[in-house]
Amino acid sequence: MIPELGQFVLILALGAALLQAVLPMAGAARGDKVLIASARSTAIAQFILVALAFAALTWAHANSDFSVRNVVENSHTAKPFAYKLSGVWGNHEGSILLWALILAGYGGVLATAAARNETLQARALAIQGAVAAAFLAFIIFTSNPFARVFPAPPDGLDLNPLLQDPGLVIHPPFLYLGYVGFSITFAYAIAGLMAGKIDRDWAAAVRPWALAAWVFLTIGIALGSWWAYYELGWGGFWAWDPVENASFMPWLAGTAFIHSVRVLEKRDALKVWTVLLAISAFSLSLIGTFLVRSGLITSVHSFAVDPTRGVFILVILAAVIGGSLLLFALRAPLLTSNARFSPVSREGSIIANNILLSVACVTVFVGTFYPLFIDVISGNRLSVGAPYFNATFMPLMALLLLVMAPAAMLSWKRGDIGQAMRRLWPVGVVALLMIGLSLFLTWPKHVAAGLGVGLAVWAGAGAVLDLARHARVRADGPLGALKNIAALPRAYVGMSVAHFGLAIVAIGVLGAGVWRSETVVFMNPEDAINVGGYEVTLKAVNQAQGPNYVFERADFDVHRNGKFLRVLAAERRFYPVRGMQTTEAGIWASLKGDLYLVIGEHNEEFGAVVRAWYNPFAVWLWIGSGIMALGGFIAALPRPAARRQAVTAPLVPEAAE
Repeated sequence: MIPELGQFVLILALGAALLQAVLPMAGAARGDKVLIASARSTAIAQFILVALAFAALTWAHANSDFSVRNVVENSHTAKPFAYKLSGVWGNHEGSILLWALILAGYGGVLATAAARNETLQARALAIQGAVAAAFLAFIIFTSNPFARVFPAPPDGLDLNPLLQDPGLVIHPPFLYLGYVGFSITFAYAIAGLMAGKIDRDWAAAVRPWALAAWVFLTIGIALGSWWAYYELGWGGFWAWDPVENASFMPWLAGTAFIHSVRVLEKRDALKVWTVLLAISAFSLSLIGTFLVRSGLITSVHSFAVDPTRGVFILVILAAVIGGSLLLFALRAPLLTSNARFSPVSREGSIIANNILLSVACVTVFVGTFYPLFIDVISGNRLSVGAPYFNATFMPLMALLLLVMAPAAMLSWKRGDIGQAMRRLWPVGVVALLMIGLSLFLTWPKHVAAGLGVGLAVWAGAGAVLDLARHARVRADGPLGALKNIAALPRAYVGMSVAHFGLAIVAIGVLGAGVWRSETVVFMNPEDAINVGGYEVTLKAVNQAQGPNYVFERADFDVHRNGKFLRVLAAERRFYPVRGMQTTEAGIWASLKGDLYLVIGEHNEEFGAVVRAWYNPFAVWLWIGSGIMALGGFIAALPRPAARRQAVTAPLVPEAAE
């Protein structure tokens, strides 16, 4: 009965979404305040109904209701309860329902938020309702999560073992919060185009939503990278897989957008470019959904193999992207601005930032879709992997790191690059010293990586120096500086923190991606190997039973310079229901680097295959990602009214605003 109720409220949610799409739009056209106000009630109703449907599916999974096909195909009585719950979105139907829930949730939050412009907000909610209606129709007609199975089997087929992991419990919700968050900025962009009014008030209304989406997407990508690092047993963190790229492309476009919308809010400039980026960020989120859910690729994330679903998503994609770009082409000429600024200015530096990020996004797009395009039209399979992306994407990121520090010190309208460089001379000295140290330790290999470390230090230390200058650390001391930072514009403080986080990520990428070392050997108990300066001894290999798997556990003793440090364990698991095997790497993480051990198949003559890596600075990747997300969060916070008074003006130089 509960699944039928879930199906029923899902149909009601589709009706609410259609009303949300039609009534407010008609009200905005006619100036009818009653119809305009209906945007709020229909959006809240849609959210409640979708939440009830999601709760019904969650109930079916939690209670192992094997009369529901979705539960049969993705659950098992022996599966731990936490993974029964995460199994709700560990499949095609459930993941799309989660997408619809988050989309409705954003609409509900927008409906309860105070409006700067009631008509603009109503139009935005109507656009959101139209997108929601498309996805709800997709669920109901092609991806019904409540389909029944008669007779009900006694047990299920279990969830993909790779998804039975804490990282996969929290990674998809954060990723979807980022993906779908850009639907708000998209909706506002379309609403603004329809009204022919993109101005500072529009930017102020949109920017917090864009920052929230960017923060969630940053966390989601970092969690996915972390999961791939410790769960897949390959010693890496990023493989330029199409599914990874599907989340990275909207992040790049979103990063450009949050910079551009700041210019629009501050200077009433870059209107056309900002709207185009808003459309692009959400369009790339939809493209990523199509890529993963259409069956074009096969991966642990790819659930859909029915071509009907792919065609349906493609129609949604064509309608949303095609319709929005057509409206953009018709209305963009109306978006004029009288703002003037020098190429050497804060505005000019953000344009340079946008160009680099946009070209990087196009580079990733081409590398992701060109092989698929060739496969579709000719049947020939091409492989575009790390060499392509390293050769095309990495130089763009190097340029981005190079310009970040001086760009942040430029004033609005007209800046002084000479003055900025003079302020940065201590940072330049430190960066050159780090380049020299890196080259000394790794010569003659990895010269480019040594230069990359210098650029990362240049960008990160530059952000810290500029923040310290505005906080007046020398004049007011540490405690006074903290008070001064609290008085600075949140957008500026958040930018500085996020830029510092990006520099930390860059060092982690170089350390774990370029400087890592790997050893692959056969080992028997009491055999030892050296990796990364550690001596690793295999002590024992034992078998045991898990909740819904059997596993083989290898215990290693880790020594350095003859001193015992710790025991590190690695596992190889076998899930009999699915007939699949997974690895659980043994990882000892530290700021200096990670010791990473994986046990493989046994050979009766030679012993067990052991793969060992030492990944310098690997943990900096996720520390830096967290700092970046923190920066976005700070930038999204509203500045208290008390701090908007003129008393704080001396602490806020023009370059920091």
